[in-house]
Amino acid sequence: MYAMRSLPSKRCSRLVWGVEHSLPSGRPASAGAATSAPPAARLGSCELLGATRGWHLLKVTPGTAGSRGQPEPPSGSGVAAWGGFWPREVRAGRGGFRRPRRGPRLAQAVRGSPPSRGGRTAGSAGGPALPHGRHGAAAGAGAGAALLRAAGGAGRPAAAPLRRGDSPPHVHVKELSTKLVISIIGNLSSTIRNFFPDLQVFPALGNHDYWPQDQLPVTTSEVYNAVADFWKPWLNDEAISTFRKGGFYTQLFESSNSHQPLRIISLNTNLYYSPNKETVNITDPANQFAWLEEILETSSQKKEKVYVIGHVPVGYLPYARNTTAIREYYNERLVKIFRKYSSVIAGQFFGHTHRDSIMVLLDEEEKPVNSLFVAPAVTPVKSVLQTESNNPGVRLYQYDIFDYSLLDLWQFYLDLRDANKKNESNWKLEYILTKTYGIEDLKPESLYEMAKQLSMPHSTLFEQYYSNYIVSYDKTIRCEEGCKTCQICAIQYLDYSSYTDCINQEAVWR
Repeated sequence: MYAMRSLPSKRCSRLVWGVEHSLPSGRPASAGAATSAPPAARLGSCELLGATRGWHLLKVTPGTAGSRGQPEPPSGSGVAAWGGFWPREVRAGRGGFRRPRRGPRLAQAVRGSPPSRGGRTAGSAGGPALPHGRHGAAAGAGAGAALLRAAGGAGRPAAAPLRRGDSPPHVHVKELSTKLVISIIGNLSSTIRNFFPDLQVFPALGNHDYWPQDQLPVTTSEVYNAVADFWKPWLNDEAISTFRKGGFYTQLFESSNSHQPLRIISLNTNLYYSPNKETVNITDPANQFAWLEEILETSSQKKEKVYVIGHVPVGYLPYARNTTAIREYYNERLVKIFRKYSSVIAGQFFGHTHRDSIMVLLDEEEKPVNSLFVAPAVTPVKSVLQTESNNPGVRLYQYDIFDYSLLDLWQFYLDLRDANKKNESNWKLEYILTKTYGIEDLKPESLYEMAKQLSMPHSTLFEQYYSNYIVSYDKTIRCEEGCKTCQICAIQYLDYSSYTDCINQEAVWR
C-alpha cells in the first residue's frame, strides 16, 4: 500500500513508505493467536531528540523491547528506524542512526509477506519454521510484524504506509479460497488502519491477492468489490469506482506544502502477468491502457507530477534471460506509454520479485528518461529461476518536494541467520545508494551513469550491486558471465529490440 503525509514544518518533507505483503500472521495484531505479532520495538525504539531547521534528529536503539533494557517506543515517537525527516546522510553506529540537519524530501517503501502453513512458501526450501523465517521460505512473525509494530509505535506515526500487494501467503492454490483471501486482505487492511489511523494510504493489488492466484479478471468481481470496501477509508469515491471495475485507480495527493500536485497511479499489472489466463488474447485488459493514457495526458495538461505504483514490474527479469515479468506485448505497450509521458512521471515503484533492483527507461535515442525501482521483500524466497535467497529488506526514498524527483535511497536489512540465532530483529543499514555508487541523485541521468559503471568488465561496483540485489544474503556469491549479462541488460533496456541487442553483446559484459 502507498500512503503519504505532510509533517508540521515550513520546510516540511513528506514521507511515503510502502509495505508489500502482509503481517506474517495474516491477522490483526490483536488476534492473540500463536502466530500474532511479537512485542513492540523489535525493530528498535525511537526517541525524538530535537528539531532544527525543520529536521528531526532521531536516536534509534535496535533490539528487542525488554531483552537488553531498551525502552518501549515512547508515546507519539512515530516510526522507529524511518521516522522523522531523512537527510542526505545517515551514519550508523552502536548508538543507532543520526540524521544531519539538512536535506530534501523522502519516500519510503517497506515490503513483507506472511508465512504459509508450516513456515514454507511454494517452491521454498523445507525445514522447520523459525521465529523470523528461513532463507528460501516465508518470513516469520519476528520479521514482518515487528516492522509494523515499530512503525506504528505507541502513538502518532511520522510516516505513511504504501502497499504494493500480495497479502495472502504464497502457497498451493488448494490451500486458499476466495473467502480466505478476502478475509486476509481485510484483516491486514484493518491492522494497517490500527497502526496508522490518520494516514492516507494508496494500496495496489498483487498477483496473490486473488483466488485462484494470478487469475485477476478484467471485470467486477467478488474480490474487487470486497477489497474496495476495505480501502474506502483511504480512497475517494472515483478511485473506489474505478477499482471495482478493474483493480486499478488514480488519486491526487493533496498537500499544502507544494505548489505542484502529485498524482498516484496504482496499476493492476497483474492483468498483464504471464500466468493470468483471464487476459489471454485481450488487447487491452479492463481498458487499463486507454485509461492510463487518458490520466497521463490530463496530468500533462494540468502540470501534475505522477508516481506510478504496481506489483508486477515492467521490463525484463534480471534473473531470467529473454523473459519479461509481464507478457511481451503488454510490456511493449507500457514502455511506449511511459516513454511518451516520461516528463510527467517522476518515479515508478514495483515489487513482486523479492529482490533489490533498478531500471532506467531510455527513449528511442537511448536518452535516460525515467527511474524505476523494484524493492526487496521481507519474505526470503527461492525458486527454480532464483536459486539464491534474500535477506528481509526495508527501504526508504528521499525526494524533492518541488518536482518530486528522487534524490536518494536508504536500504536496511535483517541478517536472517543472526536474527534466528539471537531471536531478535536487529535491522541494519545496508547501503545508501548515492554513496555506494558514487552518483548525485536517483534521477534517470544519474542511474544511467551508474549502469554504465556496472557494465564495465570486472567491475567491483557490479559485485556490490549483486550483493545488494540479494540483500546481503551471501557476500561470497559472484554473478558472472551469463548472470551478469541478464542483470546489465535488464537494468538498461526495457523493450524487446534494445534488450535483444544487449543480450547479443554478451561478451562485452564479462
